[in-house]
Amino acid sequence: VQLVESGGGLVQAGGSLRLSCTASGRTFGNYAMGWFRQAPGKEREFVSAINWSGRGTYYTNSVRGRFIISRDNAKNTVYLQMNSLEPEDTAVYYCAAYGRPRYEENSALDAWGQGTLVTVSS
Repeated sequence: VQLVESGGGLVQAGGSLRLSCTASGRTFGNYAMGWFRQAPGKEREFVSAINWSGRGTYYTNSVRGRFIISRDNAKNTVYLQMNSLEPEDTAVYYCAAYGRPRYEENSALDAWGQGTLVTVSS
């Protein structure tokens, strides 16, 4: 499976961005998808995940209530709507594909995108 992210950029604190990730190479609608991020000097961390159907969504505490994950299986695309952005959200954001239809913590990941940089200025 191949994943291509887009939508990163520079935004002021309090602003919004929407990331997109388009998949190819397997039946997109059969698998859970996730977003991770890696800030400078820090380890990569989980941000959000969504089940194959879109009806189950999961968030790390620091983004819950500000970020919204969604997917369009007809377009093979998963989105991350990021609102009320903070400088602490600055990171490279990666899309990832799970090897199962429903997300579980520490589930194995089959593929990663190349990443898209989000920079939030104060």
